[in-house]
Amino acid sequence: HYSSPMFSSKVDLSCLDTKEDCRRQDNVLSDNGFTLPPNFSADYAPTAGKSGINDKHESGLNPDIKFKHGTTTLAFLFQGGVIVAVDSRSTMGSYIASQTVKKVIEINPYLLGTMAGGAADCSFWERELGRQCRLYELRNKERISVCAASKLLANITYAYKGHGLSMGTMITGWDKTGPHLYYVDNDGTRLEGKLFSVGSGSTYAYGVLDSGYRYDLSVEEAIELGRRSIYHATHRDAYSGGLVNVYHVHENGWTKISSDDVSKLHYEKYSQ
Repeated sequence: HYSSPMFSSKVDLSCLDTKEDCRRQDNVLSDNGFTLPPNFSADYAPTAGKSGINDKHESGLNPDIKFKHGTTTLAFLFQGGVIVAVDSRSTMGSYIASQTVKKVIEINPYLLGTMAGGAADCSFWERELGRQCRLYELRNKERISVCAASKLLANITYAYKGHGLSMGTMITGWDKTGPHLYYVDNDGTRLEGKLFSVGSGSTYAYGVLDSGYRYDLSVEEAIELGRRSIYHATHRDAYSGGLVNVYHVHENGWTKISSDDVSKLHYEKYSQ
């Protein structure tokens, strides 16, 4: 409901449950100096749905904004820990908004998250995950496990299922049981695996990853595989580009390895 206006006579807004009630209240509100928003319509007024959101949203008829987004992120486990590699381009359809987006979110010194989908959703909720992980440490006097951290995020996204979140993230880190990698999305899906790639360029990245991945890769080989996979995805996918950022998660936390411009990689290294 809209907040009550500042005037002396009180207006009862406690029963806006049906479209007919909303239409009747229009006159009451305007007579008392309360102006409704220009785009307000009783067709989209709050109704007593099972989850508190309007029936049109639940039925899929609500005219949601359809975001066109693209990215390439990947992460994989190997004998030396976890490699995380991402591009840095932010797009809205054919419009390139930025070439320097930080798509690896540093949750704490031992946990990393990746960003794919809506930048605001991923950034906000993974920062919230960092807050909850810190509270866990203060309460329990030990670091949270990667499994528990990913479950916290999955619980959040499942609670907002159907409300328009756009998230395809990976949560990775090193805890007392070793390195772990999880995929979490806006439907509350949570999967543990050894290799994931998320985004519009993920199919191109998978082609390189599948041909070069082995668990017994050396650290240098793993870093090069992650970098090369993102480069090839940016080369073929118009919605990916900018920089290739590579992180290595190891027993002592994570380390940022490199940040390379894809144009320089193309002309100086991979186009030969």
